[in-house]
Amino acid sequence: MVKNMNLEILAPCSDMPSLISAVRCGANAVYLGTKELNARRGAKNFDFDELKEAVAYAHARGVKVYVTLNTLVSDGELEAAYGIVKTALKCGADAFIVQDLGLAKMIRECFPKAKLHASTQCSVNTPDGFAALQKMGFSRAVLPREMSLDEIKEIRRSTDMELEIFVHGALCMCVSGQCYLSAMLGSRSGNRGLCAQPCRLNFSADGSNSCDLSLKDLSLISHIKEIENAGVISLKIEGRMKRPEYVAAAVTACKKAIEGAYSPADESVLKDVFSRSGFTDGYFTAKRTNMFGTRQKEDVISAQGVLKDLTKLYESETPLVPICFDFTCKAGEKMALTATARGRSVTVTADEPEKALNKPMTKESVAARLSKLGSTQYYIDKINITLDDGLISPASVINGMRRSAVEQLDKEGEGEIECSAFVPVTPRNSAASPYFTARFENAEQIPEEHEFRRIFLPIWCDTADFVKTGAGVEIPRGLFGMEEKLKTRLTELKESGVTMALCSNLGAYKTAEDLGFEVCGDYGLNIFNSLTAAQFNSPILSFELTLAQANKINARDCGIIAYGKLPLMLTRNCPVKNHMSCAECGKSGTLTDRKGYKFKVKCSSYPCVEILNPVPLYLGDKMNDIYCDFVHFYFTDEPKCEISHLVNMYKERRNISTNHTNGLYLRGVK
Repeated sequence: MVKNMNLEILAPCSDMPSLISAVRCGANAVYLGTKELNARRGAKNFDFDELKEAVAYAHARGVKVYVTLNTLVSDGELEAAYGIVKTALKCGADAFIVQDLGLAKMIRECFPKAKLHASTQCSVNTPDGFAALQKMGFSRAVLPREMSLDEIKEIRRSTDMELEIFVHGALCMCVSGQCYLSAMLGSRSGNRGLCAQPCRLNFSADGSNSCDLSLKDLSLISHIKEIENAGVISLKIEGRMKRPEYVAAAVTACKKAIEGAYSPADESVLKDVFSRSGFTDGYFTAKRTNMFGTRQKEDVISAQGVLKDLTKLYESETPLVPICFDFTCKAGEKMALTATARGRSVTVTADEPEKALNKPMTKESVAARLSKLGSTQYYIDKINITLDDGLISPASVINGMRRSAVEQLDKEGEGEIECSAFVPVTPRNSAASPYFTARFENAEQIPEEHEFRRIFLPIWCDTADFVKTGAGVEIPRGLFGMEEKLKTRLTELKESGVTMALCSNLGAYKTAEDLGFEVCGDYGLNIFNSLTAAQFNSPILSFELTLAQANKINARDCGIIAYGKLPLMLTRNCPVKNHMSCAECGKSGTLTDRKGYKFKVKCSSYPCVEILNPVPLYLGDKMNDIYCDFVHFYFTDEPKCEISHLVNMYKERRNISTNHTNGLYLRGVK
């Protein structure tokens, strides 16, 4: 029997066996995806009949079901997403985990009673970001895996939203929602649920063929008491691509930790069932050393020794749900049995009892029959019996009443839902002659006379550079624990006359807006559809869109990145530090992949580093095919003379002879 817990254990499910494993081992909630629009499209997932079965099974055992719609959604997919939400609500889904802000808007407007949980893919990492999510209708948010305990406490102090945290499972090198590596290298987008995990391959900072983008798996199970004290209410286990035994091990370990019984032996089992050279808690403890690891042969072999024992944890039904019986047996009346569990009650009746010729029923004999719950999920909480003297009824009748009552309690009827009709997005059909905007790495790159309507410099540039050039401020995507520093710096810039801000993060967008800046949305907001685009000013659309998709986005003043060495990763753990100190690196670090390409690692005074594509995106010869309002140039290490030449090439719509890429604008993502 599992005692009541305030903390929610949230388990991953790819199919019914993993769901059964999670529930029988003591999960309080599960999360799962349908066949479309979820971040683990490679998992088995659930069709709608299976979803109905899954929800009924879970609810009958007091377990909630959260449906993942945690990918970016195009305009053409919004109607399908609407259908998924409607069907899932009819099945009884308890909440939806969502990344795409346009999809969240549609759900909120069409299904006002649906609960929204913000995916960690939303990339929100500051108090203002969580405030923005709450204003958008989210009741819960999944914390970034990269947060320290102190940063989690800062978020808790700032919001009354429910907070959820990953406590076990795979750990990506990149901040969730900000990885474009798989998409750019092979058109398999992590933001679309098909990440190919190229980061697990050889990306070496010292030329040794090492894997400097591959982190060990996360495990915070030994820190669960600290997490609870920090005000987090849901403990999330990663692993919708994993087997049921993995789910069983992780759920059991979390349950033991909550009860104060987690031991080194339990951690050893977790390592055996799946790890990458062990586990790390480096982000949580703010001790980001020894975090890198790969899947070794011994990691694979060790799993074989624990699978059989783990299977035993869920091979039979676990009595998880308390049930109360009220039994009435009176002379001349039909017998009645009312069963109550999970806030529901059902009543079944049977024929009148007969007068006993020999041995009449007793309360004890009736209770014994009602207590035979066998291989169900119920255990007796209370039995109330009203019984006249001298009556008898066959044991089979009492048993039948008990079985019927339990079966009726288990039935999950199709829910009535409140919804309004979905109105498809009307594609934009007017062509524009795009104007130019740009961001520069430093003021020295900016030509004296240029064609850019808006220009931006990174926040760490000198204030004098902003004043001299009239540039707006580009705010970093990774702001973990630095919102107050950001506000101080933005206030300085505002007082110096800076009026515009370019923001790739929902929290930064709100912060800058509250301080009175004219704010523009940057690529890191992952704007993939018209409903998302309409929520931001002059947004730069996701560079995972095709040109055809971007051209149809129907929102005011939209643009695309048309030039630059695109940022493929935002990481809080510098891969170069695997081999050398910051002094040795001198801000000139690179990663070399197995094909010999060199990816620049760009650091700053803010908490994260960016990894850039080795060759620039170039669309100068495609300008006739671009119908957006503006094109944005993302300059990094180009000298001023080269920038002027590049701008002329775009104006003249010329081909380029040097090595370059068209990005994903022509080939798209899967």
